[in-house]
Amino acid sequence: MTLVANKALRAPPSRFIRTMQVSHGFYVADNEITDRIEVGDLVITADIPLASEVIARGAHALNPRGEFYTPDNIAERLALRNYLAELRSGGVQTSGPAPLDNTDRKRFADQLDRFLTRRQKG
Repeated sequence: MTLVANKALRAPPSRFIRTMQVSHGFYVADNEITDRIEVGDLVITADIPLASEVIARGAHALNPRGEFYTPDNIAERLALRNYLAELRSGGVQTSGPAPLDNTDRKRFADQLDRFLTRRQKG
């Protein structure tokens, strides 16, 4: 697993976890991720444009609430994201996502476990 961010990250010591710090700037971390992914990889992100690019490159995108972005649902998610961004730029107050709760965490853990189990078998 590689964690990518534009600031230093602390991760538990593990031969399976690597951190990568990229420079500050729009899309720098996203570009690093999309440059490195391979078909079949898994990217965990709540960033819908990043998820769209990940899917376009043949990888998988899972959000922290345990929902996989797919070719079937990503266009709708992008359209809604863009619509809400338009409203906000026009001065309309929109609410952000609800805080993660235990149901979200369980759904995420279950989806991640299923994905890894399928990868191990396949």
